[in-house]
Amino acid sequence: MVPTSKRPREPVVAVTGAASGLGRELLARLVSSADFRRVVAIDEQRGDVGEATWRVIDVRDPLLANRISDIDVLVHLAGDYAVDSDPGERRAYNLRAAQTVLTACAAARVRRVVLVTSAMVYGAAPDNEVPLPEDAPVAAEPDTGVVGDHLEIESLVRRSLRSHPGLEITVLRPAAVVGPGVDTVITRHFESPRLLTVKGCSPHWQFCHIDDLVSALELAARGAVTGVVAVGSDGWLEQDQVEELSGIRSLELPAGLTFGTAQRLHRLGVTPAPATDLHYVVYPWVVDCTSLREAGWKPSWTNEAAFAQLLELRENRTTVVGRRLPVKEATLTAAGATVAVIGTAAIVRQVRKKRRQ
Repeated sequence: MVPTSKRPREPVVAVTGAASGLGRELLARLVSSADFRRVVAIDEQRGDVGEATWRVIDVRDPLLANRISDIDVLVHLAGDYAVDSDPGERRAYNLRAAQTVLTACAAARVRRVVLVTSAMVYGAAPDNEVPLPEDAPVAAEPDTGVVGDHLEIESLVRRSLRSHPGLEITVLRPAAVVGPGVDTVITRHFESPRLLTVKGCSPHWQFCHIDDLVSALELAARGAVTGVVAVGSDGWLEQDQVEELSGIRSLELPAGLTFGTAQRLHRLGVTPAPATDLHYVVYPWVVDCTSLREAGWKPSWTNEAAFAQLLELRENRTTVVGRRLPVKEATLTAAGATVAVIGTAAIVRQVRKKRRQ
């Protein structure tokens, strides 16, 4: 009698940062999936998804390896990417968390690790190919912002691949993420009274709705995609489309003056993000989601629909050069906020002229 082949057992999957945000969204999806035998939730506090097995622990704890000895796949989503976080504290947390997770997974013989960084690591530049292929060089500038965190984390991934060749690591690089609860330099750009552009270059806008990121993460957890994986809506929006849909007019300034002024404002503590973050709202960084497309994945959100929700979620906030204004202050100064930025730029320009005389 010919022996019948047994179907491989479904893997056990764990999600870090599972109590809130993206981690909670993915957890809710995984517990209803038949592709996993058990779903383990890891966070510093217990969340509200009761179908998961909860393990309360700080992902930076070296004892993490002992808590994941029965895990086959781990999706690491614990991190601090808040725009207003202290840069030093944020980076220390994100790097320690990623390092501990990767080391613990190797020690516990976890088969596959999935992480999320950003398509921002490709860098935003006026001469970028549109769209960028997934294997395009990582050309972003290291800085104190969130992009710098992503670059450091991807560096940790490369070192882990060399140190632990048996560990499979998949890195998802989403386009500009939008959706409920998402607050980034990109989403705040559309809370401004005017949309900043630089002379001689028009940005191309591509978004990644959190729903599509969750579905891509599920595919990565199943092993349907591996390596570096770009995630985003199909195609992109031109600047004139964005202005028409949002009803916000643009303000065009010379590149040198724009970035020079932004850097000075950041050094003074006026803006939360470094000047290099401004590249991502004035230059293109559209990605081609080849791996996901070949795996049969399709985004459920178009760029137009994702952008429409981004606009709906603004809740009458007003942001100037990345800094949110208090509600009362915003109502008084929204009309003149851009004038203040232009005024700052004009002062810098006058100082330069005087120096040349």
